[in-house]
Amino acid sequence: NKYIKEEDVGLEVGSGAGFSKEFILNKNLKISDFSDHQHLDFKNIDAHNTKFEKNSFDYIIAAHVIHHIPYPIKFFKEMHRILKKDGRLIIHEPYASVLLQIIELIMKHEGYDWTKDVWSESVPATDDDDLWSGNIAIPNLVFDDINIFNKNLGPYFKIEYENLSECFIFLNSGGVCSKTFHIPLNNFFLNILSKIDNVLTKTFPKIFAMGRHLVLKKM
Repeated sequence: NKYIKEEDVGLEVGSGAGFSKEFILNKNLKISDFSDHQHLDFKNIDAHNTKFEKNSFDYIIAAHVIHHIPYPIKFFKEMHRILKKDGRLIIHEPYASVLLQIIELIMKHEGYDWTKDVWSESVPATDDDDLWSGNIAIPNLVFDDINIFNKNLGPYFKIEYENLSECFIFLNSGGVCSKTFHIPLNNFFLNILSKIDNVLTKTFPKIFAMGRHLVLKKM
């Protein structure tokens, strides 16, 4: 909400269940997905090629989308095309820390592959035939090395904000579609967990951080 003005027109890509409207204060947010579910404002939207007009949106939200995208570079180019000048791409993604990689090995939920070329427009970074295929290494491969990021995306975006967070909060979330064991907690205990997470993720991010939050500004 900090990066969204009241009058802004926004879009969420890969919105899934569409929970963002519960949290985003801006009333001009439209949600889209590759599916055709009735709750969506825009159905059957391919994030590689949305078909929206150039310079259509002041902001775009992509929450846990990029690690499912077969061709990340195509995605970023398309987001740049449909954003207005100085528009913002607001991103939430997993951070492939040591702990999250261990969890993925145990759960076999999505997995990770550090050998993928996230800048290729011909070789997919995830399974192009499986919409649920996920590679949690993709955000790290895109954002960890600022020099590589600037080389490939510098003409399109600059990183305006970045924060690594979430450990126990992430582990106790219970999932969205595929439910896992979790302990229901009230706000008091959630705040305690959040404070613990802040210490762990700020002190040892490569070990404990599981969430990555970014705001990219269109160049």
